[in-house]
Amino acid sequence: MPLSALTSSEPERLAEALRPLLLRVSRRLRQEAQKAGVSALDALILGQIKRAPGVGVCDLADAEKLSRPTMSNHVKRLEAAGWVARADRVDDGRRSGLAVTPAGEARLEDIRKLRNDWLSVRLAQLSPEGRDQLAQAAHPLLQLLSLDA
Repeated sequence: MPLSALTSSEPERLAEALRPLLLRVSRRLRQEAQKAGVSALDALILGQIKRAPGVGVCDLADAEKLSRPTMSNHVKRLEAAGWVARADRVDDGRRSGLAVTPAGEARLEDIRKLRNDWLSVRLAQLSPEGRDQLAQAAHPLLQLLSLDA
């Protein structure tokens, strides 16, 4: 689909034009996380735990649409790396919640910096008008994500 479809407000044409572009940007940002020695999924899980300290493995699995055993294996790997720790939950002492450790915080900061550096270098190469257009597109893109909630 040609980029001229980006001028179309027709949902099907716009989706066909945007999808491959968004996937390429996403892929490049995942590659930047890997430079920090973290898989894209591990980076995602660390970010989720940071945003919701005390979250349990089951809730995390449900949120990410992964099986509970799969999520448990990922969390165990993050624990072994020293990036995540378990603690008894205040609301239910029978269950444990997850928290990002200082080492995990440092790793998240490495990932954030690598990704932001990659993106800011490319944004700096755009015209001020191009950057303004992207800034204006940020809100509708966030709305797309909130439609899944």
